[in-house]
Amino acid sequence: MYTDSAYWQNSRLDFKDKKHPLFVGSAGTYHLYSKQKLPTYRPRGRLDYQLLYIASGKAHFYFHGKEEIVPGGNMVLYRPKEEQRYYYYGVDHTEVYWVHFTGNNVKNLLKKYGIPDHAHVIHTGTSLDYKKIYLRMIQELKLCKPHYEEVLAHYMEALFIMISRLQGDRPRIKSSYLIDEMDHTVTYFHHNYHNSIDIEEYAHLHGMSVSWFIRNFKEYTGSTPAQYILSLRISNAQSLLESTTYNITEIANIVGYDNPLYFSRLFKKQCGISPSEFRRQLTE
Repeated sequence: MYTDSAYWQNSRLDFKDKKHPLFVGSAGTYHLYSKQKLPTYRPRGRLDYQLLYIASGKAHFYFHGKEEIVPGGNMVLYRPKEEQRYYYYGVDHTEVYWVHFTGNNVKNLLKKYGIPDHAHVIHTGTSLDYKKIYLRMIQELKLCKPHYEEVLAHYMEALFIMISRLQGDRPRIKSSYLIDEMDHTVTYFHHNYHNSIDIEEYAHLHGMSVSWFIRNFKEYTGSTPAQYILSLRISNAQSLLESTTYNITEIANIVGYDNPLYFSRLFKKQCGISPSEFRRQLTE
């Protein structure tokens, strides 16, 4: 299991903030591979809100005593003092991102961006942009640079805006077959991004024409399959640069590149700085 999390003032206590319109208290991620089970049960909930993003795999939630299996491509919103009971299983290969937030204007912000008032599960589709925002919030909470609390609030509101935009702009895929096929593809890419994936071969093996597959995948995720795999490689390289002492060659190999120079060029093209510069900035 891979886990990464960060907390405001390094405190795991939940709290209700009445001074700020929007305030982020903690954020993190779990990637379950080998751990058999990871349960969470808060019978009285928390004082703050929690927004979870199921990036791939699936998670088992209980709402009002009934189990609901939530696959990748969905978010789950918990409001203050709501019972929280959910489970991640290693066999599901769950990848989830979470953030706890509070503030005196949260209700108005949720309403402003069209986030349902009572629903728990929000179908958002899968987008690497969601993952990037969660990772940036984790990084801000760790580094505590000047004005980081304002930056966190900015990221949180940007996440609300993205949910609103992607739900409104993306054509709705109504076919359950299409949704299942795209969810399966996203999960496959998350587990195999470090291997060589032939898009044409993948499409043919799953009974799809290449053009149909690329078009529907982009409609569902906002990226082409090739762009999605590249973003997975780069974002996982960023995580390794931040959380390990592996050198650039080792990281390149882990995320799927035999040539570290080629990896570095791609990384700089995507991020604006080289892998070495990215790692150096984390310690400044």
